[in-house]
Amino acid sequence: MAFISSGYNPEKPMENRITDIGNRHYGEFLPPIIKKNFGKWIWHEILEPGVLMHKAESGDVVYTVRVGEPRLMTVQYLREALDIADKYCDGYLRFTTRNNIEFMVDSKEKLEALKKDLKERKFPGGSYKFPIGGTGAGLTNIVHTQGWIHCHTPATDASGTVKVVMDELFEDFQKMRFPAKLRISMACCLNMCGAVHCSDIAILGYHRKPPMIDDEYIDKLCEIPLAVAACPVGAVKPKKKKIISERTGEEIEVKSVEVNQERCMFCGNCYTMCPSMPLADHEGDGIVIMAGGKVSNRITAPKFSKVVVAYIPNEPPRWPTLAKTIRKIVDAYVKGAKKYERLGMWAERIGWEKFFEVCDLDFSHHLIDDFRDPAYYTWRQTTNFKFIENFPYEYNKMKGDIILKAK
Repeated sequence: MAFISSGYNPEKPMENRITDIGNRHYGEFLPPIIKKNFGKWIWHEILEPGVLMHKAESGDVVYTVRVGEPRLMTVQYLREALDIADKYCDGYLRFTTRNNIEFMVDSKEKLEALKKDLKERKFPGGSYKFPIGGTGAGLTNIVHTQGWIHCHTPATDASGTVKVVMDELFEDFQKMRFPAKLRISMACCLNMCGAVHCSDIAILGYHRKPPMIDDEYIDKLCEIPLAVAACPVGAVKPKKKKIISERTGEEIEVKSVEVNQERCMFCGNCYTMCPSMPLADHEGDGIVIMAGGKVSNRITAPKFSKVVVAYIPNEPPRWPTLAKTIRKIVDAYVKGAKKYERLGMWAERIGWEKFFEVCDLDFSHHLIDDFRDPAYYTWRQTTNFKFIENFPYEYNKMKGDIILKAK
């Protein structure tokens, strides 16, 4: 039975309705020129790296300046970005899904003044606060997760690894010399909230040891059934144990858990539910590099990323091996790929064996793809429409409406 709150009138569903719960409609935050021409844009072009121009049916023109920004920013940095928006963009700006900020203006005069202002804003060390770039056949900003700053299950840091990689490739953020766009993402653990499964190059923090178990306190701090149920591969099961108490020195029997180490995939879900099962380990934690994924349907279907480097140790604060390895992959891609070829398309054209050779990467048995689930072959991996026999819809004369056939 559905819950109906007191005072609700089904005849007048909007009467006395509270409408400020949740996100407000995005249309309220569109710049006036965007709202005026919404859905009526004719064409656009990239005038230079980081600068786009959109032309509307009405004749209006919008110039967009894209700048890179840190995913985790200070209040002072955010206020400075808002001050820029107030000065040039009537108070409007937008954040992209890849951690960029876009400032939009409606004239070339404002565009030039905005660009000049952004280039002059620098940190005390000399680096740009708002570097312009990230468009077209180049490198855009890196999507990443929380890392050591906030997340409870990271195998490596996020902000630190992204910082060193972007330092290594910064020149390509401000250029468009690649055969096609290059997307790099970073996730600090196997749960992959950084979308590393479908990026050209992906940095993945990886645990190599199963969780440790604090047998004495697990029953006091955790709901053991939740820790057991949290495991996606069924590697955790409840078990009574006899231990020596750290507090009293006596032998006691406790309710605890046991981990099947051969089955454990080191995801950290059990630690999410139970703080007495920590996963972080100095020797076991490190980085995996994946490559070849993409979301786009352009030319070829979307692709999943593949592991190309099985393990790189954590080397804070500058992670030199990580930066060097990604530089080798990027340089080989730029040198060998054809125009419009994404990294995965290039690797498949030359063969993955050749990919490892030209990128100077070692191949090991850890990189063999042994995933053979039938769903891999049967799931639709593209949004491109495909007609198949006995499909429950028929296309009426190739230009009519789609009609559902009653069975």
